[in-house]
Amino acid sequence: MQQVKKTADYTIYQKKSGRYAVKGKDKQWVHAEDKTRILNAEQLIKPPEPKAPAPQSESEPESAPEAQAQGQSES
Repeated sequence: MQQVKKTADYTIYQKKSGRYAVKGKDKQWVHAEDKTRILNAEQLIKPPEPKAPAPQSESEPESAPEAQAQGQSES
């Protein structure tokens, strides 16, 4: 791993795969939200953009005849 940045509170490493690892000043690895917060603050990663909701398609009316057909076959 290659050391990218060292501060008083943590050290950031970059793995050969391109991913980042963060080690705290207590020599323990930092995980989850704390790691993400640190990498965002150092601008090494970008937060994911929220996905736009999928547009409603007009396929919903087609399901109505299927429900009627199933109802007739049950009788």
